[in-house]
Amino acid sequence: MKSTVEQLSPTRVRINVEVPFEELKGDFDRAYKSLAQQIRIPGFRPGKAPAKLLEARVGRGAILEQVVNDALPARYSEAVSTSEVKVLGQPDIEITKLEDGDELTFTAEVDVRPEITLPDYSEIAVTVDPIEIADEDVAEQLLSLRQRFGTLTGVERAVQDGDFVSIDLSATVDGADVPEAQTTGLSHEVGSGQLIEGLDEAIIGLSAGESKDFTSNLVAGDHAGKEAVITVTVGSVKERELPEADDEFAQLASEFDTIDELEADLRERVARVKKVEQAGVIRDKVLDALLESVDVPLPEAVVKAEVDSVVHDAVHELDHDEDKFNALLEEQGSSREEFDKDTTESAERSVKTQLLLDAIAEAEGTQVGQEELTERILFQAQRYGMSPDQFIQQIQQANQLGAVFSDVRRGKALAGVVEQATVTDTAGNTVDTSELFGSSSADDDDSVVVGEDDSLVVDADDAVAEDAAAETDAPVEAIDEK
Repeated sequence: MKSTVEQLSPTRVRINVEVPFEELKGDFDRAYKSLAQQIRIPGFRPGKAPAKLLEARVGRGAILEQVVNDALPARYSEAVSTSEVKVLGQPDIEITKLEDGDELTFTAEVDVRPEITLPDYSEIAVTVDPIEIADEDVAEQLLSLRQRFGTLTGVERAVQDGDFVSIDLSATVDGADVPEAQTTGLSHEVGSGQLIEGLDEAIIGLSAGESKDFTSNLVAGDHAGKEAVITVTVGSVKERELPEADDEFAQLASEFDTIDELEADLRERVARVKKVEQAGVIRDKVLDALLESVDVPLPEAVVKAEVDSVVHDAVHELDHDEDKFNALLEEQGSSREEFDKDTTESAERSVKTQLLLDAIAEAEGTQVGQEELTERILFQAQRYGMSPDQFIQQIQQANQLGAVFSDVRRGKALAGVVEQATVTDTAGNTVDTSELFGSSSADDDDSVVVGEDDSLVVDADDAVAEDAAAETDAPVEAIDEK
């Protein structure tokens, strides 16, 4: 077999493949064997009919079609491997010559990873706000802790912001009752904004036993998005009494003996949270600087696929009714043109980011440790409200383990760039990013490899990774080589 590669653009190639017929002998043998199992010819046991009789029964053309269809994927993969091109997505294959007994030739046009010239990371400089911990931040944390230990007491007065109430709800749309919007004895914290828009404003000022009508859009059910007249009736009113912030409370709510010790610990916690927030800002700003400094040609088919996926998901929620979707956009003060423009820009940034971070990871030899992949799986499982075993099973079934692996690797690649970038705060102080991001390198002995079948190749020590490797792969989008 011979193959050559034509560069059609920075992100697309045409692979030309020539396959002599003598190299298809094994494919013909498999085709005859398969047909012999399916076709019964008198005088021959199943699977034993001669090739010539099978050809006479189904025709030479049918044999050729099956051989070609079976041979193309393997010959394409061989050509990709030989040429060492890094393909993205599925190819467009066209048979250009098929001469029985002589030669099979075909072309495959496919998107590829572009060549990217990476910048000097040490020249990247970003500025962020300094970490400032105000007394109000600590007071807010202390208040939250006191609220957790607060008690609810019934009161004989009108509802105020922050009260806890028991309410009954009912709704009508165009004068007709909406059964799924009716409920009784529903507990609600006034001011939380967790239920229907306009509810808190309607409740405030009512006393137990009083009702009020207000209008709002329903958010679920058959009438979702429609304006409804909602009736709320207050059943009971309770206020939360908070414990005093003293040493006794500190001993009740923590391992500390005094309120001063508790407040000092809360201040440290606030500091840790603000450091995490600052790390997120640094990461985003360094990524923005990277994207601005590097030219990354975008594979059109990959961008289009991501745009199509977003549009499909959006319209799917409205039973694939384009008119309903366009009307919803107008209600939100937007338009289909604006939506398509924003979606395309977002897809282009996403694809550019993934291609750039993959190029950095490859250039820097970024590896993913078993513990790092396990931590990401556990984090994602918690995020989706699933057990680790359930999440691993789902990602294997969805063939997404490679995407999780790539996501972790890209994050490490970006962390490596942050380590080399110059980060200062607006006060002129240098920010120590090593404390925020740690090391971007992993020991070779602890690295994880995702195989072509989307399985893991790992040491036997990591039980979670072993379970993942035993099957195949879940919900993370990524550009993956095919």
